[in-house]
Amino acid sequence: MLALAGLVALGFVLDIALGPVRIPLAAVVKILLGQSADNPAWAFIVREIRLPKALTALAVGSGLAVSGLQMQTLFRNPLAGPSVLGLTAGAGLGVAAVMLAGGSGAAGGLAIRALGVGGSWGLVLAATAGAALVMALVLALSARVRDNVVLLIVGLMVSSVAGAVVGLWQYFSAPEQIQEYLLWTFGSLGGVVGPHLAVLAAVVAAGLGLAFASAKPLNALLLGENYARSMGLAVGRARTLIILSTSLLAGAITAFCGPIGFVGIAVPHLTRGLLRTADHRVLLPGACLVGAALTLGCDCLAQLPGSQAALPLSIVTALLGAPVVLWVVLRRNNIRSSFS
Repeated sequence: MLALAGLVALGFVLDIALGPVRIPLAAVVKILLGQSADNPAWAFIVREIRLPKALTALAVGSGLAVSGLQMQTLFRNPLAGPSVLGLTAGAGLGVAAVMLAGGSGAAGGLAIRALGVGGSWGLVLAATAGAALVMALVLALSARVRDNVVLLIVGLMVSSVAGAVVGLWQYFSAPEQIQEYLLWTFGSLGGVVGPHLAVLAAVVAAGLGLAFASAKPLNALLLGENYARSMGLAVGRARTLIILSTSLLAGAITAFCGPIGFVGIAVPHLTRGLLRTADHRVLLPGACLVGAALTLGCDCLAQLPGSQAALPLSIVTALLGAPVVLWVVLRRNNIRSSFS
């Protein structure tokens, strides 16, 4: 845990130092400590641009990692992730309703280019509304459906329907509108500043609090719902708590930063491989640290070309996350043992 915390701190400083304007690590540390910088421009870049982006990376990495860990445990499926409930698809449907069906793609695209994915309250509210509708549907069904497999199928069907509707809108939209919507789907950490960052941090903190409160129920669910009931666990209440936590985390992050893939799937496997435990009292904080470190590392890699425009974050996370999952799977031949 100490090594992971040190890795997160190193990635945090490197993420602030790297970019089109290279800032020495010593200057970054001085600015973060509140001391005066040798170059006033460096202080402005660090405090106004790169520090909010690095803080967003911490929230995104920890939130997606924890939500993915909860989904894999709840459904006892190593391929489950934050998007398994259809929340990401719901957020995408809300954004598509504004940028494609609403005919305001030019305004939305201008907001993306000028402020970043999370810089427009219109896009954020649209994505939040879409994710909230799906969350309400899943929570209502979870109170009536006892089988987790049925919930998994419902999430997949919701994602399929939302994807079909978005595809239909894209088919009848102008090329400029499609291009701007694709920019949103790439995901970005830039632009989440000021009140946006405060709201994102508050929602992620609430989601993580619910997740840590469900550590013992998650341990019981690893052994199956029947065994968990025999231990006195209220399975329905625990499942609602886990779904609510995942909905808050995945919905808020997608709304402010766009869909960012592979972190929620890769990090839980990587955390289990590093810590060699199935105890969620250890896995949850470990996943927070590993997810934050991985997201910061991906953002650093996105800055390596040195151009004015960084690489899309979702592309970097997929390129880095897929080999991580393959390495863990090949190293642990019987990965199913982590879910039994």
